[in-house]
Amino acid sequence: MKEKIETLKQEFESELAKTTNLKEVNELKVKYLGKKGPVNELTIYMRDLKPEEKKDFGKLLNDLKQELTSKIDAYVKKYTEEELNQKLASEQIDVTLPATNIPIGAPNILEKIIEEVEEVFMSMGYDVVDGPEVEEDKYNFELLNIPKGHPARDAQDTFYIEDETILLRSQTSPVQIRTMLKAGGNTPVRMICPGKTYRRDADDATHSHQFMQIEGLLVDKNIRLSDLKGTFDVIAKKLFGEDCETRFRPSYYQFTEPSVETDISCFVCKGKGCSLCKNTGWITVSGAGMVHPNVLRNCGYDPAVWSGFAFGFGAERLAMLKYGINDIRTFYQTDLRESKTFDRKDV
Repeated sequence: MKEKIETLKQEFESELAKTTNLKEVNELKVKYLGKKGPVNELTIYMRDLKPEEKKDFGKLLNDLKQELTSKIDAYVKKYTEEELNQKLASEQIDVTLPATNIPIGAPNILEKIIEEVEEVFMSMGYDVVDGPEVEEDKYNFELLNIPKGHPARDAQDTFYIEDETILLRSQTSPVQIRTMLKAGGNTPVRMICPGKTYRRDADDATHSHQFMQIEGLLVDKNIRLSDLKGTFDVIAKKLFGEDCETRFRPSYYQFTEPSVETDISCFVCKGKGCSLCKNTGWITVSGAGMVHPNVLRNCGYDPAVWSGFAFGFGAERLAMLKYGINDIRTFYQTDLRESKTFDRKDV
């Protein structure tokens, strides 16, 4: 039996020495070490051997396989290196040729605005929270102190999906409700919730049926309107410059009391009056207010102990103001002639 193994080994080495490339080596490997190769065929003799002889014969076969595999690997390495060296010698790259101008994209301008706002609020200890876009009526309206029959529920404003109980959220405020309910009425909440919202609106230069909102909420003990003013000052200066001034004007929202419109001083005319600020010196950028006691109560918070403020920005409006965009549809077009204006590092 040893003679057969030795003869097989010599035949293999003879054929291996005649190979000239990687393909021939791989073919030889299959020929000798494949399932139907002569090495595996030697196992047939195992059945005719005595138990004590099978152990010795098995060791001889394993040693043979390892030896053949080792020699094949050496030749594979040899021919692989030869092919690589030949390829490197035959292929030359002229590094003096001009590079190909490959157009690259840039971050979506809305995404960049949202990231800027997120960074500011995260630095103040706020969490960034997400929620479902297909929402239930109770989260989108009822728990926000908007009872049935309120004009905000008008089907012309809201995309209802099922029996006026399931809808596409018309605001990101439901995320605030879900967050407060999850907190259990006994834990402070600091969060912002950027995301898509949907309303039945005719698309034009300043309106869209889909838009991005960035809403925020803070609930804690002893929170006052002055805390909201200070928070608004921080974000306004971050987005529009350190010389940006802010002011509040009385307003009305069903889910805040008192409610305010938040204005910034016009960064174009510096308060002197221009077409952008309609000669008032001020630009309205968001709505805000102190969380209505009913909303706190609906979410398990005792209004006698807890208070808070909420605010909401339109990401498109912030971007249009900051970058001088006149048409909201620009954000959703795929025309590169429109978007290349913002493919700059300073945007």
